[in-house]
Amino acid sequence: MPIKITMPALSPTMEEGNLSKWNIKEGDKVACGDIIAEIETDKATMEVEAIDEGTVAKIVVPAGTQRVKVNSLIVILAEEGEDLFEAAKIAEETSSVVVKEPNIKQSVESVSVQAAHSSTNQQLVRQNVDNRRLFASPLARRLAAQMGIDLLLISGTGPHGRIIKRDVEKALNNGIASSHSLHIDQSISSGTSDRQILQLFKESEYTFTPHDNMRKTIAKRLVASKQMVPHFYVTIDCELDALLELRTQLNAVVPMVEMQEGMKAAYKLSVNDMIIKAVALSLKAVPDANVSWLEDGMLYHKHCDVGVAVSVPNGLMVPIIRCAEEKSLSIISNEMKDLATRARERKLKMEEYQGGTTAVSNMGMYGIKNFSAIINPPHATIFAIGSGEKRAIVKDGALAIATVMSVTLSVDHRAIDGALAAEVAQTFKKVIENPLTMLI
Repeated sequence: MPIKITMPALSPTMEEGNLSKWNIKEGDKVACGDIIAEIETDKATMEVEAIDEGTVAKIVVPAGTQRVKVNSLIVILAEEGEDLFEAAKIAEETSSVVVKEPNIKQSVESVSVQAAHSSTNQQLVRQNVDNRRLFASPLARRLAAQMGIDLLLISGTGPHGRIIKRDVEKALNNGIASSHSLHIDQSISSGTSDRQILQLFKESEYTFTPHDNMRKTIAKRLVASKQMVPHFYVTIDCELDALLELRTQLNAVVPMVEMQEGMKAAYKLSVNDMIIKAVALSLKAVPDANVSWLEDGMLYHKHCDVGVAVSVPNGLMVPIIRCAEEKSLSIISNEMKDLATRARERKLKMEEYQGGTTAVSNMGMYGIKNFSAIINPPHATIFAIGSGEKRAIVKDGALAIATVMSVTLSVDHRAIDGALAAEVAQTFKKVIENPLTMLI
């Protein structure tokens, strides 16, 4: 009986992928464990192993095909002794769902029509609820106004259908937003704004490039984070001179090891390596901030798994240094270099970029003095690192020159309050300014 191989789900959130490369051709024999294809997901290019053996009867989805839906048929194997031609016939009976790149104008027009229908439906819903008299307690009204909740979209559970506090809180948890928020969401997701923008320009004045899976995923996650996670920010200045001096001393005594390309330094510490260690030690010292917010409770992490933002072509990846609080600076340095290299090649394994308990985004090397980063759920914090620069400071009552770095901590207010965030920032500053603690 022919063996159907479908597009695998290589991560829990994967819905489609690009079939980058086939390592087999029709007529080839395949054994269990053979690498038969490379699939490009939103974050990485991953190898696909065969879990059955047989002969390739039909490659249904050609190499280079974009946006192949998970579970759609991609290749057919014939079992031993089975006729290849007969086995290949199954491809004609099975519809493989491959999404072609859309024509932008047709897509915009189609989506605009759908958006119009959606808007009409929402207006009907509003008309229906507007016809009833609104009964709500003063507390419910005040809470709804603060949270941006439209009371007309809520059913009351109080006496005689009165809307009370718990109804507003339930609506917030269920994702019911204000009519203003609904309008914003429509403009983001419906494509109406795309159509309006396109009308401003002649076709000869622009080129259109469809978003790849990585860009779509980044956009989706960042929008969700800013909409669902209540961010607040604390900024602190850290003196870097002691850290820079220690880094110079440690790099000066690095042992040489024999590599394939000859003798090479065993490691070379960067400022970012030391920042990763400082972040981990800070959260270890303030364990109530090493958390993830869940709707039913708080997740307290036993280790500090630090994600590090790495710029890759047309996107961003956040590989993770696991148990960073327990690792030496040399191990962190070598591990980070390896992860960053493979991130840029899109060769990371899923477990190397999924999860984590916090993250670091360092734009200091670009001369950026300070900025605020967006939290990457399930993290509750992210450290935004600015550049070190010479500044005049007051030390022991006298003016002095020091290398100072501004750090902004973005915090999920659901999980961490202001005083706790300040404690994390102060602890980070203490570690940075007393870098010998990283060696203990």
